[in-house]
Amino acid sequence: MNKIRVFIVDDHPFFREGLRRVIAAEGDLEVIGEASDGEEAIEAVSRLLPNVVIMDVNLPRVNGLEATRRIKDAHPEVGVVILTAYDDEEQVYHAVRAGASAYHSKDVSPQELVRTVRHVYAGQYVLRQMVLASDRDLGRWLRERYRQFGGDISDERYLAPLSSREMEVLRLMVAGMSNKEIAYRLGISHQTVKNHVTAILNKLGVSDRTQATVYALRHGWIPLRSSDQ
Repeated sequence: MNKIRVFIVDDHPFFREGLRRVIAAEGDLEVIGEASDGEEAIEAVSRLLPNVVIMDVNLPRVNGLEATRRIKDAHPEVGVVILTAYDDEEQVYHAVRAGASAYHSKDVSPQELVRTVRHVYAGQYVLRQMVLASDRDLGRWLRERYRQFGGDISDERYLAPLSSREMEVLRLMVAGMSNKEIAYRLGISHQTVKNHVTAILNKLGVSDRTQATVYALRHGWIPLRSSDQ
């Protein structure tokens, strides 16, 4: 059986030790590495490619949300669980916008944390005690929270449940570029582009690139004229 590969990011050694023991006690999980700051985490995740990262928010050098954003831009297949002392709805919203698949306060029980890692590995989302089964469900959740935290709901450009890198890929899709051309332009692998495109289609609830392009243009996310066209 292939184990779920977990990477831990926290600046407190004792807390990392506790997480490591919790995960090591599970037969289907393994800790493949640790980091004490965000910059170190970004480098190590690119090298080790874990399935799931458990990420604190308050970190030296690069904070956990920025580290999450950069990890997800480079490796959309890696799931991130935010584990922090701050537990309020607005923080959850900003964590999800950064690319996190799950959010818990640090008083979460070991059993619940382990279940969350498994959910995230399966492609689901866990926001506190709520499990969302799909990208489409997450998109609805983001739209609801946007009304509360995101500003003017009339500006639909900000309703996209896409990461910054996914928006960049979508912009190049609108410009008519193939996956291979996008990979070359962004300096990422062809498989990473394919992963981004799949995530975009799922989150927008469309079946192909043409529908995604039309959706983006109709909602004003991408200018009708682009310097890439």
